Amino acid sequence: MFGPATVTACLYESYDRLVATATVHRYLVVLAERFTRDRLQAIAKAEGKTVTTVPEVLFVCVHNAGRSQMAAALLDHRAKGAVHVRSAGSDPAETLNPAVVEAMSELGLDISQEFPKPLTDDVVIAADVVVTMGCGDACPLYPGKRYLDWELEDPAGKSLATVRRIRDDIDNRVQTLLAQLSATIRP
Repeated sequence: MFGPATVTACLYESYDRLVATATVHRYLVVLAERFTRDRLQAIAKAEGKTVTTVPEVLFVCVHNAGRSQMAAALLDHRAKGAVHVRSAGSDPAETLNPAVVEAMSELGLDISQEFPKPLTDDVVIAADVVVTMGCGDACPLYPGKRYLDWELEDPAGKSLATVRRIRDDIDNRVQTLLAQLSATIRP
């Protein structure tokens, strides 16, 4: 679908974006490969090289270490493959919030292998719905996208009890969004 030069350029750019926020570089090569694969899928959709039959939702928060990660995991779980989900951060953190990982594991959702990803134009362009969660004006606006802004408390530095409350609020919003998307989901 893409030539070697495009793949290589995307890989190097993805690596550079990840290294800009990382203080530990141990797994950056693996994470850059995963990030590149996701970006190339988004680019392919945006350029019409692939046709998807499911809506694409992008969750964006500042650090992509809490709210957007929970929302992505919850929608992915509840949609059972009927929605393609991504998450990103306008200023990504180095790692996921441990309390968020724990709160999600309580629901049987393991997000421990996820990582904060920088927001790129490719994933915004590929999305049908962009849900922002406190990233302000950092999210680029493109015509033809549905934008939602969920005002949610940031779980950073909060107790596990507070993170659970935030998680449950996000889950309720995800279920509402999924119900709204159901009209566009093809069997």
